[in-house]
Amino acid sequence: MSDSNNTLQIPTHTKNPGDMPPPQTPASQAQIPTLPTIEVPKIEPDAKKEKTMAEFLATMDNYAPIIPDAVTDYYLSKSGFDCNDVRIKRLLALATQKFVADIATDAFQYSKVRQSGNRKSGKDRKTVLTMEDLSAALAEYGVNVKKPDYYS
Repeated sequence: MSDSNNTLQIPTHTKNPGDMPPPQTPASQAQIPTLPTIEVPKIEPDAKKEKTMAEFLATMDNYAPIIPDAVTDYYLSKSGFDCNDVRIKRLLALATQKFVADIATDAFQYSKVRQSGNRKSGKDRKTVLTMEDLSAALAEYGVNVKKPDYYS
Protein backbone atom coordinates (compact mmCIF):
# COMPACT_ATOMS: atom_id res chain seq x y z
CA MET A 1 0.00 0.00 0.00
CA SER A 2 2.62 2.57 0.92
CA ASP A 3 6.38 2.52 0.68
CA SER A 4 8.81 3.82 3.21
CA ASN A 5 9.33 6.94 1.06
CA ASN A 6 5.76 8.26 1.54
CA THR A 7 4.32 7.16 -1.82
CA LEU A 8 0.84 5.78 -2.30
CA GLN A 9 -0.06 3.44 -5.12
CA ILE A 10 -3.55 3.67 -6.59
CA PRO A 11 -4.97 0.92 -8.82
CA THR A 12 -6.01 2.11 -12.28
CA HIS A 13 -9.06 -0.14 -12.51
CA THR A 14 -11.62 -1.48 -10.07
CA LYS A 15 -13.62 -4.67 -10.22
CA ASN A 16 -17.28 -4.94 -9.40
CA PRO A 17 -18.28 -8.15 -7.64
CA GLY A 18 -20.60 -9.18 -10.51
CA ASP A 19 -18.14 -8.44 -13.32
CA MET A 20 -16.32 -11.21 -15.10
CA PRO A 21 -12.53 -10.86 -15.31
CA PRO A 22 -11.16 -10.06 -18.77
CA PRO A 23 -9.93 -13.05 -20.71
CA GLN A 24 -6.28 -13.84 -20.07
CA THR A 25 -3.94 -14.22 -23.01
CA PRO A 26 -0.38 -15.45 -22.75
CA ALA A 27 0.91 -11.96 -23.60
CA SER A 28 -1.18 -10.24 -20.91
CA GLN A 29 -0.13 -12.80 -18.30
CA ALA A 30 3.51 -11.96 -18.86
CA GLN A 31 2.99 -8.21 -18.44
CA ILE A 32 2.54 -6.92 -14.91
CA PRO A 33 0.65 -3.63 -14.87
CA THR A 34 2.40 -0.80 -13.07
CA LEU A 35 0.41 1.37 -10.73
CA PRO A 36 0.74 5.15 -10.75
CA THR A 37 2.19 6.64 -7.60
CA ILE A 38 1.17 9.78 -5.77
CA GLU A 39 3.47 11.64 -3.42
CA VAL A 40 1.95 11.96 0.05
CA PRO A 41 3.11 15.09 1.86
CA LYS A 42 4.59 14.55 5.28
CA ILE A 43 2.50 16.28 7.92
CA GLU A 44 4.52 17.75 10.72
CA PRO A 45 2.66 17.66 14.03
CA ASP A 46 1.93 20.98 15.68
CA ALA A 47 3.46 21.33 19.13
CA LYS A 48 0.28 22.80 20.61
CA LYS A 49 -1.88 19.98 19.30
CA GLU A 50 0.28 17.24 20.75
CA LYS A 51 -0.92 17.67 24.31
CA THR A 52 -2.07 14.44 25.79
CA MET A 53 -5.13 14.09 27.96
CA ALA A 54 -2.95 13.77 31.06
CA GLU A 55 -1.22 17.07 30.33
CA PHE A 56 -4.56 18.74 29.69
CA LEU A 57 -6.04 17.40 32.92
CA ALA A 58 -2.94 18.63 34.77
CA THR A 59 -3.70 22.15 33.56
CA MET A 60 -7.26 21.78 34.87
CA ASP A 61 -5.91 21.78 38.45
CA ASN A 62 -5.16 25.50 38.27
CA TYR A 63 -8.12 26.51 36.07
CA ALA A 64 -11.41 27.59 37.62
CA PRO A 65 -14.30 27.64 35.12
CA ILE A 66 -17.08 30.20 35.36
CA ILE A 67 -19.46 27.54 36.65
CA PRO A 68 -18.54 26.97 40.33
CA ASP A 69 -17.52 23.51 41.51
CA ALA A 70 -20.48 23.34 43.91
CA VAL A 71 -22.97 23.89 41.08
CA THR A 72 -21.21 21.29 38.93
CA ASP A 73 -21.21 18.81 41.84
CA TYR A 74 -24.92 19.37 42.44
CA TYR A 75 -26.01 18.74 38.86
CA LEU A 76 -23.62 15.83 38.35
CA SER A 77 -24.85 14.11 41.51
CA LYS A 78 -28.46 14.83 40.49
CA SER A 79 -27.84 13.08 37.16
CA GLY A 80 -26.15 10.10 38.88
CA PHE A 81 -22.55 10.88 37.93
CA ASP A 82 -20.15 9.87 40.71
CA CYS A 83 -16.53 10.95 40.35
CA ASN A 84 -14.04 12.13 42.95
CA ASP A 85 -11.60 13.66 40.44
CA VAL A 86 -11.99 17.46 40.51
CA ARG A 87 -10.23 17.77 37.16
CA ILE A 88 -12.88 15.71 35.38
CA LYS A 89 -15.64 17.78 36.98
CA ARG A 90 -13.93 20.99 35.88
CA LEU A 91 -13.55 19.57 32.39
CA LEU A 92 -17.30 18.96 32.26
CA ALA A 93 -17.92 22.47 33.61
CA LEU A 94 -15.66 23.86 30.88
CA ALA A 95 -17.58 21.93 28.21
CA THR A 96 -20.85 23.30 29.62
CA GLN A 97 -19.41 26.81 29.62
CA LYS A 98 -18.45 26.49 25.96
CA PHE A 99 -21.89 25.12 25.07
CA VAL A 100 -23.65 28.06 26.74
CA ALA A 101 -21.23 30.54 25.14
CA ASP A 102 -21.86 29.05 21.69
CA ILE A 103 -25.63 29.35 22.16
CA ALA A 104 -25.28 32.95 23.35
CA THR A 105 -23.07 33.81 20.37
CA ASP A 106 -25.53 32.26 17.93
CA ALA A 107 -28.45 34.08 19.58
CA PHE A 108 -26.51 37.34 19.30
CA GLN A 109 -25.99 36.71 15.58
CA TYR A 110 -29.73 36.07 15.13
CA SER A 111 -30.40 39.33 16.96
CA LYS A 112 -28.03 41.23 14.66
CA VAL A 113 -29.73 39.78 11.58
CA ARG A 114 -33.16 40.66 12.95
CA GLN A 115 -32.09 44.21 13.84
CA SER A 116 -30.45 44.82 10.48
CA GLY A 117 -33.94 45.34 9.06
CA ASN A 118 -34.61 48.18 11.51
CA ARG A 119 -33.14 51.53 10.42
CA LYS A 120 -32.60 53.15 13.83
CA SER A 121 -29.56 55.26 14.62
CA GLY A 122 -26.60 53.75 16.50
CA LYS A 123 -27.48 55.36 19.86
CA ASP A 124 -31.10 54.19 19.86
CA ARG A 125 -30.28 50.60 18.98
CA LYS A 126 -29.95 48.20 21.93
CA THR A 127 -29.08 44.55 21.76
CA VAL A 128 -31.71 42.58 23.62
CA LEU A 129 -31.86 38.80 23.96
CA THR A 130 -35.35 37.80 22.89
CA MET A 131 -36.99 34.43 23.17
CA GLU A 132 -37.26 34.36 19.39
CA ASP A 133 -33.48 34.68 18.95
CA LEU A 134 -32.72 32.22 21.75
CA SER A 135 -35.11 29.56 20.46
CA ALA A 136 -33.65 29.90 16.93
CA ALA A 137 -30.12 29.43 18.32
CA LEU A 138 -31.17 26.47 20.47
CA ALA A 139 -32.89 24.84 17.49
CA GLU A 140 -29.46 24.53 15.83
CA TYR A 141 -28.35 22.34 18.75
CA GLY A 142 -31.49 20.19 18.74
CA VAL A 143 -33.19 21.88 21.71
CA ASN A 144 -36.78 22.84 20.95
CA VAL A 145 -38.16 25.71 22.99
CA LYS A 146 -41.74 26.87 22.60
CA LYS A 147 -43.67 29.61 24.34
CA PRO A 148 -46.62 28.45 26.38
CA ASP A 149 -49.98 28.89 24.65
CA TYR A 150 -51.43 30.98 27.45
CA TYR A 151 -49.84 33.51 29.79
CA SER A 152 -51.63 34.21 33.05
